[in-house]
Amino acid sequence: MPKFIEMPKLSDTMTEGTLAKWTVKEGDKVTVGKAIADIETDKATMEYASPFEGVLHKFIAMPGGKVPLGAPLAVILEDDEAAPANLDELIAKAQAAAAPAPAAEKKPAAAAAKAASAGPRLPLAPQHKSRAAAGNANLRVKASPLAKKIAAERGVDLNTLIGTGPGGRIVREDVENAPVGGGASRGPATPAIRPVIGPDDERVPTSSMRNIIAERLLASKTQIPHFYLQMEVDAAPLMEFRAHLNAANEKTGGVKYTVNDFILKAVVRAAQAQPAINAAWDGDAIVKFKSVGLSVAIAIDDGLVTPVIKQAEKKTLLEISQSVKDLAGKAKNKKLSPDDFAGGTITVSNLGAYGIDQFAAIINPPQAAIVAIGSIRKAAVVNDKGQVVVGQRMWVGLSGDHRVVDGAVAATFLAEMRKLLENPALMLV
Repeated sequence: MPKFIEMPKLSDTMTEGTLAKWTVKEGDKVTVGKAIADIETDKATMEYASPFEGVLHKFIAMPGGKVPLGAPLAVILEDDEAAPANLDELIAKAQAAAAPAPAAEKKPAAAAAKAASAGPRLPLAPQHKSRAAAGNANLRVKASPLAKKIAAERGVDLNTLIGTGPGGRIVREDVENAPVGGGASRGPATPAIRPVIGPDDERVPTSSMRNIIAERLLASKTQIPHFYLQMEVDAAPLMEFRAHLNAANEKTGGVKYTVNDFILKAVVRAAQAQPAINAAWDGDAIVKFKSVGLSVAIAIDDGLVTPVIKQAEKKTLLEISQSVKDLAGKAKNKKLSPDDFAGGTITVSNLGAYGIDQFAAIINPPQAAIVAIGSIRKAAVVNDKGQVVVGQRMWVGLSGDHRVVDGAVAATFLAEMRKLLENPALMLV
């Protein structure tokens, strides 16, 4: 009996995947766990290993094609098995079973009447076409019980909403801010501003991951009330301490630490000292995380991924350094797994290596804070004796969700970071 290799769910927000390439050929022998394809999800491009053993008889999906979850990608036969005469029929049935069912077009009369009497609602932020398309399907969505109750009363289709709760969960505010009856806004829609494309210009279709990046950042900037703080840090003690530590480690064959290793450790320790920063908005409540899930922004060819160092508060500077190197290597080689993205509570984005002095980062929802790190620069500074000398300075910024984090809380967090970075030996105790 033929077996179908299906599009797997490789992330919690994934509804479809793009087959980037096959790494095997038709007729190849495959074993369980053998990498057979690269699949592009909404978060990264990942290797996909065969769940079956046998001969890869036929490709169903071709590279570049978008495939719904559970839809067949290829056919596997046993070593001496012949393909059945009705194989095409079996493939068609498998594809039909995986196709999203059309959503009901009409709402119950009682819900519609109650929604009409509720008055106008604020429109939801514009959604990307990929989510809009998903909204037309009867997909299972994550929503709080209260959000489901309000949606039913007002005739709002949950499939058309972008959740702002933990893990993309739809909460009460998302429903209350949605147009009555679904995702369509009242009145004429504002036309999108499109670029003028010349004969020598190239229009490159976006990947699934880039679509989701665009969608999530649009939701973040339009639905989360950002505020921004910046603080200057004396980086000279850190650079001197790091140089001495690396010189000693070089003699013993130890690890060579980067500036970013110390920054990540400082973020974790500061989050422990000011735990209100390590939180998220959940509609009618604030979630305070017990553990620090450190999301580290890593640039890849198609955008940015934020894998997570879990329980970072339990890790030494050495363990954090090793974790970052491991995640960066996995990101480069497309080896990140869904578990690598789970559990993030605060994000660090470091553009210092690119020569950026300071910047304001966009919050990575549903987290409540992201730390922005600039480059270390030589600058004229005034020392304790009132003399102008050459010093080293670094800007550290924080973008906060004002629903969760107050300005004083964020300022205290940054002050703790500065204390640690200006006294780096504290991070080793």
